Amino acid sequence: MSSEPTPEPDECGHVIYVGQDEAGHWLVQDSGKKLEGRFVSRTAAFHFAEAERQIYHARLEVAAAPLVPLVSFTPVAPLHVLSSAA
Repeated sequence: MSSEPTPEPDECGHVIYVGQDEAGHWLVQDSGKKLEGRFVSRTAAFHFAEAERQIYHARLEVAAAPLVPLVSFTPVAPLHVLSSAA
């Protein structure tokens, strides 16, 4: 048996947030604004967040307020609409 301590998340470092946006989508975001995932369920979001937490030795927190998506979920206009407007 190893006597080495299990590394704990850095209290001042990386944080991964799990929560919903105002539309009710489940999101996972990191404190560095470099990670975002959108999920169909709370379970899926937490599963992903826990895996990412282990990789980055981050702290996992439930968002206290609605998360704001980093990537817009607004559908993109079809290409023909964009080219005819030019």
